[in-house]
Amino acid sequence: MVGAVAAAALALAAAPGGTEAQRHVETIGHSAEGRPIRALALGDREAARRILVVGCIHGNECAGLAATRRLARMGTPPKGSVIWIVHQVNPDGARRGVRQNARGVDLNRNFPAGWRAGGRPWDGEYPGTRPFSEPETRAIRRLVRRVRPQVTIWYHQPQRMVRAWGRSVAAARRYGARAGLRYRSLVWPPGTAPRWQNTRFSRQRSFVVELAPGPLSDGRALRHAWAVRSFVSRS
Repeated sequence: MVGAVAAAALALAAAPGGTEAQRHVETIGHSAEGRPIRALALGDREAARRILVVGCIHGNECAGLAATRRLARMGTPPKGSVIWIVHQVNPDGARRGVRQNARGVDLNRNFPAGWRAGGRPWDGEYPGTRPFSEPETRAIRRLVRRVRPQVTIWYHQPQRMVRAWGRSVAAARRYGARAGLRYRSLVWPPGTAPRWQNTRFSRQRSFVVELAPGPLSDGRALRHAWAVRSFVSRS
């Protein structure tokens, strides 16, 4: 299976318009402790087809980094498309091995759609004092507003499925079929990034890929990278 996936990935990388390296790296913001949050754009940043992939937002759920790093090594996507990759949104939490950022906020409860106050710092899903109270979520807000990706994929753990709701269901189902993960329709929790994107931007589709517990194998990372690439090529 891995051999077939590798062959497909190489074919996509060699597609017309994907042979010349077009890579742009920029710092889109800084964490609460001042660590840079960077975005990598693969392809033509003015392209009509745009996708955003986020490897880690909860600091203790970072298996998605293997997928985004593998994706970054595959070269530019087909002509007319661009892939934006944010490997790590929560560098402070990842350094500590915790879900929250350095201020004890669950970044994926800090977006405005359905946001609810409650709890205190370091509670499991503490949403912060207000929507976008954290520099990490404000960095993502700026990028999403500027790039306007048609599709955004957020990697999480550990439920082994692709989840979505509303108008993102069809896109999430397609991704699940390509990546070999079951799909479930689940209402977005309050204050999450996909809920914000799906309600705030009428043309965006945003969904969650829940990976298995533990590290992501090289073969699985390649399959997810292939799923992203093939998804973009057909957007």
